[in-house]
Amino acid sequence: MNDTLPVIAIPPVVEESLTDAERADLTARIKAQLIAQDAVLVAHYYTSADLQRLAEETGGCVSDSLEMARFGHAAKAKTLIVAGVRFMGETAKILSPEKRVLMPDLGAECSLDLSCPADKFAAFCDQHPERTVVVYANTSAAVKARADWMVTSSIAVRVVAHLHAQGKKILWAPDRFLGDYVQRQTGADMLLWQGACVIHERFKADGIRALHRQHPEAAILVHPESPFEVIALADRVGSTTQLIRAVTEMPNPTFIVATDNGIFYKMQAAAPGKLLLEAPTGGVGATCVSCAHCPWMAMNGLRKVLHALETGANEIHIDPATGQRAIHAINRMLSFAGQTGITLAGLSAD
Repeated sequence: MNDTLPVIAIPPVVEESLTDAERADLTARIKAQLIAQDAVLVAHYYTSADLQRLAEETGGCVSDSLEMARFGHAAKAKTLIVAGVRFMGETAKILSPEKRVLMPDLGAECSLDLSCPADKFAAFCDQHPERTVVVYANTSAAVKARADWMVTSSIAVRVVAHLHAQGKKILWAPDRFLGDYVQRQTGADMLLWQGACVIHERFKADGIRALHRQHPEAAILVHPESPFEVIALADRVGSTTQLIRAVTEMPNPTFIVATDNGIFYKMQAAAPGKLLLEAPTGGVGATCVSCAHCPWMAMNGLRKVLHALETGANEIHIDPATGQRAIHAINRMLSFAGQTGITLAGLSAD
């Protein structure tokens, strides 16, 4: 088992602060640069409302990491601006190696990616050659290149159930909570890498129960990267896209949402009449009731998008051989989805 995971330094959450005049000026300049550079902006659900709004206004995309990459691949633009975290930029580059992929900040990492260094992961795989290697989308290009399959949170259970039915034993990485959820759903023999999302692992079951007592009409929505005790409380467990869909599909007037609070922008737009409450992450004595926002996602902002466009800074580069190996794991999932009738729009990654 991977007993020596790297220590991850978690930065503070520092969100961009702008006046209305600054926001308007930056937005106008970015729009001009997108046209001049033949570029399109794709933004993750967890980035700021400013970035999500700008992507929508300029014909870009606001979605999960796989759909961001797929949108960028289909777009005619020669340059992709990926507002999110580093593995998302890498996934976009894997699917569009001929395009220039820029990020607002290359320091915007992901704790799941950081917890699974490619060299240690490869050694772990080598220790268990009898197992089929299945990795979550929240991994580096090098880790994907070592895998047999890449999966998203919305298709993971179905892929692992398929492999289990074939008698396959699974080596899963990097999220232990998502892996535990998949294992419970499928009964598969799974050896789990012990990574975790620093946001989702913070949700507290006791705090959610207390909030639900105050709002008994609320449905509890939980991302499967959360601990088992939190998932057990859920009325709906799902990926980012599935949770946004839930607020429109479910009749409840109120929702307790256990995922990054950046998702509220699209949730509120989808269901403007619903009350959305952040699930508690803070325990007794905490300085906030809910601190559910990724500090690396907060590194994205309008100023940095403009800087990347004006200077060409923060370009993503992937060794072509690594990219070619990684795309096999992605394509295996997409092929499975096609063969089993799963629509691509349903393959939410995060």
